[in-house]
Amino acid sequence: MDIEQIDVAGLPDDFTDVDDRVLLDVREDYEWEEGHVRGALHIPLDDVPGRLDEIDLDRDLLVICRTSGRSFRLLQYLAMRGIDGTCVTGGMVAWEAAGKAVETGMGEPT
Repeated sequence: MDIEQIDVAGLPDDFTDVDDRVLLDVREDYEWEEGHVRGALHIPLDDVPGRLDEIDLDRDLLVICRTSGRSFRLLQYLAMRGIDGTCVTGGMVAWEAAGKAVETGMGEPT
């Protein structure tokens, strides 16, 4: 099963006002609080199946985690259910390495 991927360089720094795509962060709560993309939707990986209704599937779905492993697992699961999505290659490690802004748990940019 081929999972589409996108490099962090091809993404906006802030998803707050992005209307055509949703960035789903599937990391654990403590990882989210340490730093996340502004405007991303946070649902920990294990919670996603029970919370699919919170994801606007009419928009392009991008999934991010720490390094891509959890994103790939989720996207494989979703593909088996007929839901397409794209993995953010390298996850938050790549995001931060590219010097892109992150927010901490209190919403302050770093």
